[in-house]
Amino acid sequence: MKRDCDIIKKPCLTEKGLLLQEKENQVVLRVDPKANKIEIKEAAEKYFNLKVTKVRTANMPGKSKRVGKHSGTTSDWKKAIVSLQEGQKLDFLEQL
Repeated sequence: MKRDCDIIKKPCLTEKGLLLQEKENQVVLRVDPKANKIEIKEAAEKYFNLKVTKVRTANMPGKSKRVGKHSGTTSDWKKAIVSLQEGQKLDFLEQL
């Protein structure tokens, strides 16, 4: 059985993620690639003490990078967009 901190890796603090957080009451998280929507929902509810209405996921492919003559790729990762109930709020920048 996976722990909540193993499923949710970290928040995605991008411009698009912060805009979704302000306008749509949604939070963007970087999650374990093997986690499904049900596990993500339960982990977010327990870990952040919030009520989740919907979870959307996307598999993000790694980008190719080059340093000098060596080339490689960054690792693939999974993004989850978690919709919160009305009245619920989670702000990562206040906690920093």
